Amino acid sequence: MKNLMKIILVLALTFLFSSADLTDATAIVKKASEVRFGDNSFGLMRMTIERPKYTRTVDMKNWTLGDDYSMVLITAPERDKGQVFLKRKKEMWNYVPKISRMIKLPPSMMSQGWMGSDFSNDDIVNQNSLVENYAHKILASEKIDGSDCYKIQSIPKESAEVVWGKKISWITKKEFFILKTESYDEDGELLRTELASDVKNFGKFTLPSRFTIIPADKPQQKTIFQILELDFEVNLSEDFFTQANMKRVK
Repeated sequence: MKNLMKIILVLALTFLFSSADLTDATAIVKKASEVRFGDNSFGLMRMTIERPKYTRTVDMKNWTLGDDYSMVLITAPERDKGQVFLKRKKEMWNYVPKISRMIKLPPSMMSQGWMGSDFSNDDIVNQNSLVENYAHKILASEKIDGSDCYKIQSIPKESAEVVWGKKISWITKKEFFILKTESYDEDGELLRTELASDVKNFGKFTLPSRFTIIPADKPQQKTIFQILELDFEVNLSEDFFTQANMKRVK
């Protein structure tokens, strides 16, 4: 009888804590961020910028260490080949080998498009800021592409240095994938929508491999970011993510 009561107690506590996690908006957003960004990784990526009169494709290599460090080496097209972008915590640097110039991006450039795309420089520098810089609230449960999702509203904290006035995210209840994100300005006007799709297996992780951003005021254009290859079994340290290494990485 005592053993039976222990089992019942353990099951009850497990259910209690699981339920608490599933109703805490911040915990859900944090879990989704961990699923999306992982830890150490090396990947081959492709970004396609679609405009009414042209389409431009940018290929790159990407190294990441947790949330604070990342390095991107542009491998194509030829005119951009060799450019390197470095993120160290809240700083972002750009090395242009053709003119041997190292540029630190100022805060005034954070809202500008990265490499002429619909992704902003702020997306690169503050890609994981949603967890710490916003206050979160569950609005509802909705379905996206057949998946049950938490619909979560994220409002910037007063001390946060971010470019968005509000974000609304749809996060799957089963895998914690962020399938859709709407970004608004301070007046509550929708500026853009990001959609995730094409779930694939990358070793020990299963993730969406395609991310599409559509500006609200220019629905005829979009930027598509694809993960071609992703390896989480790499050994990286903070020493890799330096200005000196930006000039050597291949």
